[in-house]
Parts: sequence; C-alpha cells; structure tokens
Amino acid sequence: MKKIAYIELDTHAEIALNFMELMNDSKVFSVDYYFSEKILRFFGFAQNDKLPENINKATPENLIQQLSTDNYQLIIIGTVHRYFNVFEKIAEKFNTSIICHNLNFVKASNLDLLSSIFKEDFQFRLKLLLKEGLLRKSKVYQKAKNLLVLDRGFDSTQPDKYTFLPIFYTKFLEKPKNETYTIVIPGAVSQKRRDYKKTIKELKKLELNFNEGEFRRACPEISGNETFVENNEQRKGSFVGTTQKIQVIFLGKAQGKELEILQNFEQNKPENISIKYFTEKVPQDVFDDYMQKADVLWCPIQQETEFFSQKEIYGFTKMSGNIGDAVKFRKLAVFPENYPSKYSFIIPEKGSLGDFLFTKKDVDFSEFSKEKVLQELEKTIFALL
Repeated sequence: MKKIAYIELDTHAEIALNFMELMNDSKVFSVDYYFSEKILRFFGFAQNDKLPENINKATPENLIQQLSTDNYQLIIIGTVHRYFNVFEKIAEKFNTSIICHNLNFVKASNLDLLSSIFKEDFQFRLKLLLKEGLLRKSKVYQKAKNLLVLDRGFDSTQPDKYTFLPIFYTKFLEKPKNETYTIVIPGAVSQKRRDYKKTIKELKKLELNFNEGEFRRACPEISGNETFVENNEQRKGSFVGTTQKIQVIFLGKAQGKELEILQNFEQNKPENISIKYFTEKVPQDVFDDYMQKADVLWCPIQQETEFFSQKEIYGFTKMSGNIGDAVKFRKLAVFPENYPSKYSFIIPEKGSLGDFLFTKKDVDFSEFSKEKVLQELEKTIFALL
C-alpha cells in the first residue's frame, strides 16, 4: 500500500474527518494523521486517551521530526493559515499538497498581509508575523507541488493552478417524517457570513390564515399555476387549502446583535411560524439530528466576506461549507441567485419566499455515494504522487 500523511493543526476538522472516513475504506492507500490537540478534541479524544495507531498528536515543534520517521509518498496539509515557517520546510522536504480555502488569501502579497495586521486581531496577527513566519506564506504555497480545492468549479476556472479534491459524500440517506415543514439555516448566526436581516424580512411576509385554510403571502397576488408544497406533496395552483405550519431552525450559535434580531422576530413573527435558535455552540449530535429532519436547507450567504482582511467571494474564491452539508445530508439547498455553483441540488433564491423554499425537485445524489467519491479520491491522489 502507498503511504501518505494528512496534517491538520488549525481548523477544518470536519474536512479531515471526511477524508479519514473515506480513506479508511481504501485498499491502496495507508494514511497516517497528524492532528493538534484542538482537532483531537473535535474527534472526541481526551488529553490522555490512547490514540489509534495511525493517528498522532502533533505540534508545530515536533511535526517535521515525526514526518521524517516514515517514507511518505505524499503529504496533504488541510489548512495553511498559520505555522507558515513550519509548513515551508515541509513543502521543501516532501511531496506536499495543500488544501486552499481562501483563494485571495493564497495570492495576497506581503504588503497586503502587513497592512492587514493593523485592521483587526492585532495581537494574534503580530504573533503570526514575529513567530510563525507570516511573510513566508506565499513561499509555502509556491513550494507545494499541488494546490487543492474542494469545489469542483474552482479547478475548472484555473486548471493549471488548482486540483479538485473530492471529499464530500452522502452519509445520511433516510429522512424522518415531519409534522411541520422544517427549514434549516445551518451555520453560526453571523450577519458577516449570512444575510439574516433579509431572511427575517422574508419570513415576516409569510402568513397563514388557519380559519380560512388559506396560505398567502403579504405581497402581490400569486398566479394560479405555481408549484407549491402542501403537506409534503407537490401541487399546482395557488396556495389555497393548506394548513401546514412552518418551523425554522437557526442551526448555529447566536449572540450579540444577531441574537437580538432573532429574539425580536420571535416576539413579532407570523402565527404559523415557529423558530428555534441556540445561544451556545450546537453539539454535533444535535446538529446532525436537525439536519436530517430538514425539508430544505436555506443558505442565505453573503456574496462577499473577508479572511485575514482579504476580500473573498463565495462561489468564486471561497466555498460555502453548506455545499458539504447538503451533500452529507442529501438535502435541497437554497442559495442566493448569484451563487455560481452548478450542483443540481441547489435552488436559486429567486422570486418571493414561497417560490424557492417550497419547491420540490428530484435530485440524484448517487454521484456522492461513499463508494464513488472514494474511487474519485483515490484517482486524484494517484495523480498527486
């Protein structure tokens, strides 16, 4: 078996987990993992737990020595957002591939990085500059043999620079039956990441008149030939005759102004809508449970965000983690109309709320089966050797 190593010292533990779950079934690759204590905690390991033979606790100080004890044909680094001085040495010494999460950060100049130090997180960024080789960032990416991306669209636009690494696969095939139509908005409740103000505004337009059994929207009259969902069945015509209630789950920690927005909406929401939100980090089992129950995912991501004060554009230079969520849980996902993905499970947020949130669509998720994704992943890794 060919020997490779996977390193994750920083973030993106869920991506490392996906890679590990897939490669556990590989008959051609043997993988050793080098994880920080932070990542090991995500996997449920306590500080003094005995680790599986192929999982190693690693620190920036001992990582290179650990890697040198074996003859790895490939090393994949899951995140290079810090420890640049260490990762540069690894890229020099080994056949290294790096997963890239923020493409404008990857190409940011040293001048861009220096000017960003003073914009926010000053103490942390100063530490990166003085102790972790921030200005070696570009050298790390240049010395890596391959740069990897997790969205198939990114490598098609720059095929000479990026290679698509398939790691998202469907884990949950069955969906519990809901009495209430359930909309899940996954991810930390942050206005910087998702447009919750617009989301609340749209939800306020929905109104259900139970006495007359009429589902209507507080907007211009709808035509009689629209597709809608009534009691989980697709029908044609206007929204007449339904008594369906709606549950909206804000599936991530809410705090500060965003929490105030949700609390205010809870007091002034339409009668037919119930909401649930969380003031602490959502445990993984709770997250998985609500995601399985979802009738649809609503992903109102902001088109622009920032990483290290560099502007990133979702769908162009940064992938939304909600893509992986939709694949993992086999769900339709509503994205902003301008999100450029061609995935068949994405529904554009076009028109009014009832037009996109209550749409039924048959999607074949078979291409995301564990077996097919593993085959494609193995083929990709062979090309990286």
